[in-house]
This record gives sequence, C-alpha cells and structure tokens, in this order.
Amino acid sequence: MSERMAVPLPKAYLLLNHGPTVLVSSAHGDRRNVMAAAWNMALDFDPPKVAVVIDKSTLTRELVEASGEFVLNVPARKIAALTLAVGSESGRGIDKLLKVMQSGIHSDGAGTTAGGVVTAPLIDGCLAWLECRVIPEPHTQKTYDLFLGEVVAAWADPEVFSTGRWHFPDAERRSIHYISGGSFFATGDEFSV
Repeated sequence: MSERMAVPLPKAYLLLNHGPTVLVSSAHGDRRNVMAAAWNMALDFDPPKVAVVIDKSTLTRELVEASGEFVLNVPARKIAALTLAVGSESGRGIDKLLKVMQSGIHSDGAGTTAGGVVTAPLIDGCLAWLECRVIPEPHTQKTYDLFLGEVVAAWADPEVFSTGRWHFPDAERRSIHYISGGSFFATGDEFSV
C-alpha cells in the first residue's frame, strides 16, 4: 500500500481535475467489486462533489445503489494492466479484486485497504483516493447512468501529490487516461505559460 496523506476536502477536486481514468470500488455486505471508469469529473469545491458514469448492468452499480457509497481510486501507470483487467469483465460470480491479485497482474502493491469513512475498499498502488457518498438523483441515475457523490474523505500518495499539486517522480507513478482498445496514455510533463 502506498503511503496516504489526507487532502483537505475543498482541494479534493485537484485529484481529478486533470481527467484521469479511475477505478470505482464498491462494497455492500460481504460483496465488493471494482470497475474502471474513464467518464468521471470533479463538480464542486465545498462541499466537494464528483460525477461518474456507472452502467446499470454492472455489479458495481448494484453495490453502489445498495450501500450509497463508492471510492474513486486514481490508478498509476504501474497498475494499468489491473485497470484494463477490471474494466474488461464483470464481477458477477467472481471477486475481481481477488482474481486479479492472484493472477499476478497486480504484483506491485497488490491489495486493498479499508476506507477511512466508507466501506468500499481503497485500491493499493493508486495515486489518490476519494471516498464518496451518493447524492441521490434517481432520474439522472436511471436515465443517464450518472452518479453524483459528495467526497467525504480524500487521500493522496505524498510522493506524487502535496501542497495542492501533482509532481510525478517517475514514469510508473503517473496517472493514466484510457483511449480505447486497451490503450492508455500517461499524464505528461507539466509546463507553465
């Protein structure tokens, strides 16, 4: 597990502002799941809010609706294979997290950590974690598969995010952005104008 530091909630939007693909983790009762989601964004500062598309056919959707909670995990390039794997198959009938960890796809930092506020797990090997409670919008959820969440806790790996800024120390610890067909690109170098 990467070291975590708390991110002040009004600054949580900075963890998603650059548009990374996320892993949406969920849990209810003795079931848990994770899926990849490229369609996500920060919505507000205080209280911080996020939006994420969760298709109605997924186990993640079932667990999020039952629990009213989810975590947006920002994966690093070093776990791009895990991100693709959990985004490519259903969790119905299997524990995707356990399967991926046992397969060796996620040997670097494999595992999960309990959330600080919500019951959904935090995925190890990520750069940042936003624990969220669903803001009920039944029409939007049903019609557009769009879920709104209030961020109730935010964390980041201090080696890549501190004082409100990303600073990627190496190629494997950059956030990733899904293109299509199993292809990603990694966040590039920062520049100022």
